[in-house]
Amino acid sequence: MEQATVSSKFQIVIPSDVRKLMSVKPGQQFWVFFERGTIRLIPKIDIRELQGTLKGIDTSIERDEEDRI
Repeated sequence: MEQATVSSKFQIVIPSDVRKLMSVKPGQQFWVFFERGTIRLIPKIDIRELQGTLKGIDTSIERDEEDRI
């Protein structure tokens, strides 16, 4: 488990092992959530990067007419 310290400017450095695992780049943005006593960092992803990630998903769900656009 990695450890980080909050600076006097309330900044935290993401440990290098975690940065490498997540492929974090300088300037990358994150969503920050406080949830059940923990801080969660979720990388912001451009919607275009998600193209093709749901390949093979079952789309045969029946919907009511009013649910359709």
